[in-house]
This record gives sequence, C-alpha cells and structure tokens, in this order.
Amino acid sequence: MSELTAVDILLEPDASMLARAEAENGRMLTSIPSPPGFHLDEHHRPHITTLQRYVRTDALEDMYAAIERVVGQLDLSKLTFTAEAIKHMEVQPSVGIAAVVVKPGPEVLDFQARLIEALKPFTGSGGTADAYVRTEAEPDINDATITYIENYVPDHSGANYVAHVTVGIAKLDDLTGIEAETFEPLTFSASAVSIYQLGNNGTAAKQLKTFR
Repeated sequence: MSELTAVDILLEPDASMLARAEAENGRMLTSIPSPPGFHLDEHHRPHITTLQRYVRTDALEDMYAAIERVVGQLDLSKLTFTAEAIKHMEVQPSVGIAAVVVKPGPEVLDFQARLIEALKPFTGSGGTADAYVRTEAEPDINDATITYIENYVPDHSGANYVAHVTVGIAKLDDLTGIEAETFEPLTFSASAVSIYQLGNNGTAAKQLKTFR
C-alpha cells in the first residue's frame, strides 16, 4: 500500500473572521487550557475546509498542480460565507471540539465539487496516524479523526457539507452555555486557498502550499 498523507484543501478567511476566531479561541482556553486545549497558531490555523482526503504521498506534487489549475479559474472575492452560530462535536467524554458554523455561498459548493474531481487520481484509503502531523503536545491521532477523513466524501461534502471554522476544544457544559448565547452574524470572504497536512482533530497543522 502506498504511503498516504492526510490533506486539507482549505480557504483562509479574511481579517474580520480571523479576529472572531481568535476571540472565540480565547474563550475555549478558559474552559480547557493548553494543553490539551490549543491556541490558534502555526499548527492550528483558522480556516474553512473545502475538502479533506488521504492522498498518495508520492502524488503530492501532481495534486498541487491539479489544484492550481482549479484555483486559476477562481475569483476569491466571490467565495463568501456568513458566520451563523457556534456548534460542537463530542470528541471524548465531557469534551467537545467547537467551531463557528458558516453558511457557504453557491460558488463555494461549486469549488468543492471541482476539487473532488481534480483529486480523484491521487486519493487513497486506509489512512493511519502516520498520515498526520504529530507534535509533542499532540502525539496521538484519535480514531474519530482518522474515520472522519476517510469518509469525508460523501459524508461531509455536497449536500452534507457543513462549512465551519474550528476555534478550540472545551468542556461540554461550557459549550452548552456558549451555544445558548445570542450569536452576531458575520459575512466574510476568502483571502487564499491553501493545502495543509492535517493534525489531530482535523486541525490545519502543516502548510504545504498556498495560492493567493
């Protein structure tokens, strides 16, 4: 079996959404300090995933070229989102990973569909922890992450796509209170398309390529 790399083709948000993500991350860290919580930093970049896949490591350069061709037909200013709420997914007992859920415009869904087609020649299955970035702070990759990437298409694409900006992990009790608060919507656009190698909990851990 070929060696695999877990990749995230993502959109980097503009400055307004970056500021919102940093503020929400600060709230998460009051619930669960780092570690095991995490700061938004070079290993946890605020982003909106458009596609996550296991890709053959020996095909990464070909994948970059295919993505560059898709990006070359984009107008980033038309890839827009509206931040609507904070939601969470339980990742272990009493702990959830939190994200700002954002509603994508139609151009975003078209971009995702074109990426899925472009990456088909390079994708693989059966990824393990070896496909991910592991750090001293996060030496392990949980089973939920490995399964999530394996099934991203079709479980989290097309009609099932839930666009979001991950902002941290927190205790479930704290998340229940945060989610009950009034959320101020925010409309923003993408500033770049980047490819990252994934870390635990689907974080954008290592930048591989960026197109602006």
